[in-house]
Amino acid sequence: DEELLKRIQATVVQVQGDYKKLSSVTGNLLDDRHQKQKDIEALFQSLERLEKEKADKEDLVLGIDVKADKSALAGKVSRTQFEASMERLNEVVQETLSRVTGQEQGWHQVQRQLSEEMDSKLDRLELGPFRQQLEEHWKNILEQLRDKAPSTEADDAAGIKKQLLAHFHCVSCDRPLSMLVPGP
Repeated sequence: DEELLKRIQATVVQVQGDYKKLSSVTGNLLDDRHQKQKDIEALFQSLERLEKEKADKEDLVLGIDVKADKSALAGKVSRTQFEASMERLNEVVQETLSRVTGQEQGWHQVQRQLSEEMDSKLDRLELGPFRQQLEEHWKNILEQLRDKAPSTEADDAAGIKKQLLAHFHCVSCDRPLSMLVPGP
């Protein structure tokens, strides 16, 4: 009983340690998720700013007409490059969102498993009545075994020293026995 109690206590301590580790990992995941969310919001703000400040085609043509400076034109971004960059940026944002969603789902799954494990464990308040119930059950079984066990009499000897005499003696301890003679 004490060994079982020690094992249960060791298991509870181990589960508590695992719970602390999972809580730490969960906290780190949440911090990472919040940081990624901030990064995503910053990207969206940059995207909105870029859409507001992007060069219109008319402004570009006017700028080229006014200043036909090829070096200044080379420093500007073409529309196709801008759209390609925006597509890549959008893909990166979508990939980051899917990763965050996947991590959040994994975190919820770990949290559910941990809750199920903790719910299936006995707490210290339940161990006392459970132990008492087991002890009562064992007492009842022992009493039933004593009641059902054939009554062993003192006359059950390992063998006899003298044959066919009225008084027999035990071979192992030499105590006198009163037994019926076997056979006809």
